[in-house]
This record gives sequence, C-alpha cells and structure tokens, in this order.
Amino acid sequence: MNYDQMTQLALRGVVRDAIRRVIREDGLPGAHHFYITFLTRFPGVDIDESLAKKYTDEITIVLEHQYWDLKAGDESFEVTLKFSGVPKFLSVPYTAVTRFHDPSVGFALQFDPPEAMQDAPPVLAQIAPKTPEAKPAAKHAPASAKKPAPSKSADKVGEKTAEDAGDKVVSLDSFRKK
Repeated sequence: MNYDQMTQLALRGVVRDAIRRVIREDGLPGAHHFYITFLTRFPGVDIDESLAKKYTDEITIVLEHQYWDLKAGDESFEVTLKFSGVPKFLSVPYTAVTRFHDPSVGFALQFDPPEAMQDAPPVLAQIAPKTPEAKPAAKHAPASAKKPAPSKSADKVGEKTAEDAGDKVVSLDSFRKK
C-alpha cells in the first residue's frame, strides 16, 4: 500500500492548498508568511540558471510581501520573486519541496527526501479536491532567500505542553508505528 508515500503526497497537498488560499484571498492574511525550501536540481524545477549556480542543492524562498504571478497547479506552483532587485520566475513541483514553514503560527512541515518520490506517478491531483485557479497575486514587500530559524521537532502530533509552545516540525516519523 505504501502509506509512507501516500502521507508524503497528502502533506505536500497542504503546501499546495496554503498557496491556493493565498491566491484566493489576494494575499497572505494577517502576519502569515511562508518559507518554502526546495531542491534546485530536482526534475521539473524551473529556476534561473544564476540561482541554480548560487544555490546548487536547495534554496529557501519567502512569500511575504513582494511576489508576483503566484499560481498553484495540481503538481507544481509558480511565482516571480526579486533576487538582488531582479525579478526571477520559479516553477517548483511540490515533490521538490523539502520544508514548509509559516513562522507566524509556528507551523512547519519537513518532508522525507524526494528521491523516493521520483518513481511515483503524479497523484497530488487525485488526493485533494480541485479548486479553480485564482487571479495572480497582487504586488507585496521584499522577499528574501534567508532560511528560517530551526524548529523544534514534534514527537507526538496534537499534544501540547508548556515546553511545546514554540514552533513544531511535523515529520512522518510522528505517524509511524514505533
């Protein structure tokens, strides 16, 4: 049944749905902003060659104030961000995403290495309900390529203690039978 792979695909669907909500609402609500880390050389990633040379393995982008043409397809998302003042188009398959973090609410997802996903048929579209593509996002303030601060790892999903009040990283290990 390969439940691990199904779980990875479903969790990557959270990334897609979060981006779609930003598009529908014409911007990020409140203090929300996203750090999205992805592999720059993963099959299907389309980034400017200068970025691929500078970030040879992975890059973390920030969707906060300044981005254009945000689109969320079934298998990938697209956005234009400025790097050193120059707009650059990015197209990223969700399977290339390794981390997703919304520090405004302490929510983070960390994914298993996507090498295992390469042989998988594209099924993200089959898991989540279809939502119509929305209009491109409005112009927002500077995006950066800084990485977020490290997050705490969650041992048990859904259980909060005083110690857990900070950021959480939800990984597949928390769902696996020990």
